[in-house]
Amino acid sequence: MRVLVVDDDPPSVKMIAFLLKEEGFTVETADNGRAALEIIERQAPDLLILDVMMPHVDGLEVTRRVRQRLDIPIIILSAKGETSDKVLGLELGADDYLAKPFEPSELIARVRAVLRRTEVFPVDDSHTKLAAGGIRLDPVGNNVIMENGQVIELTPIEFKLLHCLMRNAGRVLSHDMLLSTVWGYDYEGYSNQVAVYIRRLRAKLEKDPTNPQHLITVRGSGYKFQVD
Repeated sequence: MRVLVVDDDPPSVKMIAFLLKEEGFTVETADNGRAALEIIERQAPDLLILDVMMPHVDGLEVTRRVRQRLDIPIIILSAKGETSDKVLGLELGADDYLAKPFEPSELIARVRAVLRRTEVFPVDDSHTKLAAGGIRLDPVGNNVIMENGQVIELTPIEFKLLHCLMRNAGRVLSHDMLLSTVWGYDYEGYSNQVAVYIRRLRAKLEKDPTNPQHLITVRGSGYKFQVD
């Protein structure tokens, strides 16, 4: 698999590229956001790892532009560990956020976890026929088809989270259960990961995201998909 590493710190790029190559990945590098976007335009990688603070175009802006048209898995690396920066990165579409400095083994674990959980769902009857509350899921295109025929594109993680909630419509699913099922591992980086993705789904699917009719928060318990 091809990974694009974007960072303006040469030692950091060298170290990350070495780690990934040792794990069998093909690695391409860039030292600024503008160069990264040019590379992605030519040929989209299988995974994008990028620093936040970079010249010309920063990592958050790269994430925003990529998410407008592509579903490439994205891991953001940053010396900034503040919660607000993590929230912003995730809400712009990043799949994971890792604060510097980090252990090499943690980076590799995050890379493999992101690639696992962004794999496309296998096509089978249970996925093909899943519909609830006037919403129908299309596992082939990672799309949602609304009752009025509107087609809304989702990222792989958004699709998996919505699929899990709709499959258990009416049931309250805990934060930990959703992390385990959708992300596939015990997430130890940012505790509000699920909440960020719920907000992203509400923004795409709910008529009034501030007063959701389907994606309901059950305080102290978790979330559920409410059928009318």
